[in-house]
Amino acid sequence: MNYLKSILILSLVICFPGISFAQHSVSVKTITEKHHPRILLLNGEERLIEQSIAGNPIWKKMHEAILKECDNIITLPPVERIQIGRRLLDKSREALRRIFHLSYAWRMTGEQKYFDRCEKEMLAISKFSDWNPSHFLDVAEMTMAVSIGYDWLYPKLSDDSKKIIREAIVNKGLNPSLDSKYNGWVKSTNNWNQVCNAGMTYGALAVAEDYPELSKNMITRAIESITLPMGEYNPDGAYPEGFGYWEYGTSFNVMFLSAIERIFATDFGLNNSPGFLQTAGFYENMTAVSTLCFNWGDSGPRGDISPAMFWLAQRNNDLSLLWIEKRYLQKEDYSSFTNDRLFPAIMIWGKDLPLEKISKPGYKAWKGQGANPVCMMRTSWTDPNAIYLGFKAGSASVNHGHMDIGSFIMESEGTRWATDFGMQDYESLESKGIQVFGRTQDAQRWSIFRINNRAHNTLTINDQLQQVKGYAKIDQFSDKPDFMYAISDISSVYETQLASAKRGVAIVDQKFVVIRDELIAPDQPTTVRWTMLTSAVPELGKNSITFLKEGHSLVLQVNSPAVVMMKTWSTEPTTRYDAPNPGKTLVGFEFQLEPNQKQTIQVLLVPGSVDAKKAKFEKELGNW
Repeated sequence: MNYLKSILILSLVICFPGISFAQHSVSVKTITEKHHPRILLLNGEERLIEQSIAGNPIWKKMHEAILKECDNIITLPPVERIQIGRRLLDKSREALRRIFHLSYAWRMTGEQKYFDRCEKEMLAISKFSDWNPSHFLDVAEMTMAVSIGYDWLYPKLSDDSKKIIREAIVNKGLNPSLDSKYNGWVKSTNNWNQVCNAGMTYGALAVAEDYPELSKNMITRAIESITLPMGEYNPDGAYPEGFGYWEYGTSFNVMFLSAIERIFATDFGLNNSPGFLQTAGFYENMTAVSTLCFNWGDSGPRGDISPAMFWLAQRNNDLSLLWIEKRYLQKEDYSSFTNDRLFPAIMIWGKDLPLEKISKPGYKAWKGQGANPVCMMRTSWTDPNAIYLGFKAGSASVNHGHMDIGSFIMESEGTRWATDFGMQDYESLESKGIQVFGRTQDAQRWSIFRINNRAHNTLTINDQLQQVKGYAKIDQFSDKPDFMYAISDISSVYETQLASAKRGVAIVDQKFVVIRDELIAPDQPTTVRWTMLTSAVPELGKNSITFLKEGHSLVLQVNSPAVVMMKTWSTEPTTRYDAPNPGKTLVGFEFQLEPNQKQTIQVLLVPGSVDAKKAKFEKELGNW
């Protein structure tokens, strides 16, 4: 054990030079003084949840949804080790969902059926040949799953079961994380770091009595290492991997913080990381009026209730951060919530919050800089017909990034007019030999239709790709109700393609949207393509497009001295690996630039409730 400790400390010094370990003194005695259960919900704290259930029908409804789902889980066979491609991840996630739900049900009810089924699940998983360390997310989630179950069922588990489960945590979870073949995530700045450090910390907390040195080293490493992805929220809370991976990385980061705070009565200063607590505002504003999200990057369009938001709302002492969650809580049926493997945590993090006091946010526009700067604005938090506009700057070089710099989405009258494909399932690509995660300009990733700029609501110059090394920030921003806007100089993304490119987006007088591009051509003739993805039915006119969808309408109106050719482009796959895109159309226009020509292109998006003929806007970006 001392040898392992020496190797680990040496590797940490190499990975994190200049960091003082003295500032993060992890005491195993502090862990073991708290008898099992000690992860997240300490022994006896079930009574606090019982009080919430008795005092609030929402908590009662959530509690009952968990128990009902546990009754469904009992009828299923245990999770099997079936790997899909290079991943066991779906099995790890299902294991975490089942064990977290079942162990919660046993602690809250004492019913033997939940204990028996949870123990059966853990023993089956513990007997897997391994937890697939070559894709370490699989190990991390499986380790968290079994560690929660081991800790929460510990008082009643037999010595034989404890030994089997404990050895699996150590030999299939913790020890593989010391192998350099598998632990590159220790130095990463993305969600892998958050998820893997959380999983290893849960394992360490579970087996601390029997493996004190290993446990101490795991937690010490995690406290040092997790500062890397937490630094990515700097300065405002914008998460560079987008909506879906915010839910993944941030939720596991919160699982980690919540667990260590309960044990050590300190967060080791981690919550002071600039932007981390503010990231709740990012996530809340990423949900549009329709409840669909601003799904740039590798993200799907739909969200659901987020347990982590309850922790963040409590930490920020701001119930308005739960305004979107309140909409989910108004659903009649809570059964879909139990698809979230971390859902039982909501009963821990939310139990003390007065849900009846949730109010709407006091602002309507949010901006965040960082590796992938974004801006989101809306005309109302309560009007179902409100306008919503999301705008993205940033870089394609970030983890899970797309060539979508300058892209936007737009909603009005409860309808999404300008949309985003989001991600394509990785296995559907990897199974056909496509390298999904390259970040160089010549990476195969950019050949995937949904990921390059031709499929996003931005500009394409001479049919070329955006420059991966380019980066754009939000240069100007206003949240004034009559003119909310954001401007970004996106020139570096079009290096060698354009001499200059600036894009501004705005909601004018709370009535319509403007997208304004101010371009300067290089010293050669240039073709500019302006695109917008939509699921509405388009009707092309002269310098305009009328969209119809669900009984509503929108007019896209092009104002420019340039001669534009209105067009549509097919979204059907032309390769053996691109996914089909039924019901989606790329619309827009093309125009020509002479060498060194300056050109302004302004597009108005006017909802059907507004007279498009009266929608006027002429300001240059410099006068916004």
